Amino acid sequence: MRGAIMSIPIIIMYDAEADVFIAENDEIGLTLESGSFDKLLERLRSAVPEMAQANGIHCTGVDITTSLQHQR
Repeated sequence: MRGAIMSIPIIIMYDAEADVFIAENDEIGLTLESGSFDKLLERLRSAVPEMAQANGIHCTGVDITTSLQHQR
């Protein structure tokens, strides 16, 4: 039997002043940053399941949905 797949929304913003991409999710207490969007996504793939489990969210897989926002 397969475990539950959970969707965890991640907000990704670009901070032009710091020249970094920032990923956040308050539900699992996630905040990551990287100078490269691709590297940030790579870090998310490993960090999200770890953070979910650390916060008592048990699942066998995580579906990472992202929302890219640009703020001036």
